[in-house]
Amino acid sequence: MIEELNILITGVGGQGVILMSELLGQAAIEEGLKVRGSEILGMAVRGGPVVSVIRIGDGVFGPLIPEGKCDIMVGMELAEALRNIAYLSKSSLAVVNSRKILPYTVSLGLSPYPSYEQSLEKLKEAAGQVVVLDGDRLAREAGSLLSANIVMLGALLGTGRVPIKPETLKEAIKERFPRQAEINLKAFELGYTACRQGAGKSS
Repeated sequence: MIEELNILITGVGGQGVILMSELLGQAAIEEGLKVRGSEILGMAVRGGPVVSVIRIGDGVFGPLIPEGKCDIMVGMELAEALRNIAYLSKSSLAVVNSRKILPYTVSLGLSPYPSYEQSLEKLKEAAGQVVVLDGDRLAREAGSLLSANIVMLGALLGTGRVPIKPETLKEAIKERFPRQAEINLKAFELGYTACRQGAGKSS
């Protein structure tokens, strides 16, 4: 029995944020858990901000997380994690991919992009714990940069805070990617192990 667990996944279009929430939701349902969720998509399909919410538990009724009530944030990109910092509190855990994807406004010199150090400092001020992983490097190690989102799903379960068995989520991954199962399962394991070992752990 779990009353309420609020997970927010954020990134940009093309990083597979929605797919992550679909796989997580499918696995939660397979475990017999009550699930609610929603997505917010940016103006651009590729490169625009994407936020997906998964709420798990018997005490969950609405699809949205109130500000300050996010238990776990998974950030596929540093600046997008900062964009959603209002959802964090000192009881929150942020699991963040260190990758930077510069918006077109930054490339044109119209707006600044925060440094890695600034981003990490602000996340540490907002959340009780921050774990930073080089998800892209682990995805390449698995065999495909496209599997970075699966790396971060593995890291999410590696936190030990999600009431879903890793085997259940791996089955969902195999069903979704029957031809790329080997790469994606390796990506999941690399992310899971890295988080369990505290790779890149901060605060």
